[in-house]
Amino acid sequence: MSKVPIALQLYTVRQDIDTDLQRTLRNVAEIGYAGVEFAGYADWKATELKSLLADLNLRPAGGHVPIDQLEKDIHKVIHFNLELGNPYVVCPWIPEERRKDKADWLIIADLFNSVGQKCRQNGLTFCYHNHSFEFEKFGDTYALDLLFGATRPNLVNAELDTYWVKHGGEDPVDYLRRYAGRCALVHLKDMAGDEKRSFAEVGAGILDWDAIFEAAEAGGAEWYIVEQDTCPGPPIESARISFENLKKWGKV
Repeated sequence: MSKVPIALQLYTVRQDIDTDLQRTLRNVAEIGYAGVEFAGYADWKATELKSLLADLNLRPAGGHVPIDQLEKDIHKVIHFNLELGNPYVVCPWIPEERRKDKADWLIIADLFNSVGQKCRQNGLTFCYHNHSFEFEKFGDTYALDLLFGATRPNLVNAELDTYWVKHGGEDPVDYLRRYAGRCALVHLKDMAGDEKRSFAEVGAGILDWDAIFEAAEAGGAEWYIVEQDTCPGPPIESARISFENLKKWGKV
């Protein structure tokens, strides 16, 4: 079995990106990452980013796009990502006012089916990235399961975030198995064993990575994407530690 490539979600190094995107991407490439997932584009044009990534031997492994842009400017989003050569369009968040009850989630599901259809017609894959607020129950069903139950698997994939599933009180391995074949992108994010459930470098926390990798790969994961929302020191060093741990485990 070929190895799943490893990318870095650039939200991890967002302050560095704001200062110098070009240098930050070079640092990411020097660590050894195969790709990057964008969380904004720092006003760069798609063609400029594509050229920069090619120069650094990095591939686009996704791009987070706010829900309002997906709703209002989906054709612009699709055009940008086609120019960039990024095959994965990801909704990273649903504002609180849009997810008050079951009916709200079903409205979101309809929107995602529509967005996913437009992406698919253009050769792109649409994904949804979870946090832990989706583990609120409506009746006997979590919001996350309502959403994926009401969306078509060929139109809406999951970008499963291991930390946030754990934070929501569930086992990321169970969810990787539940949505096998639908988790194209897997966010590798560890949880410290402290009371605050702090973010930790991959391998420095309490998650069962052997089981996560087994479930993700059995389910057809296409990218592993390291993300750390907050870091104890320079974020690029946390990104390096996560990568080195993955390397020790033979995932690189």
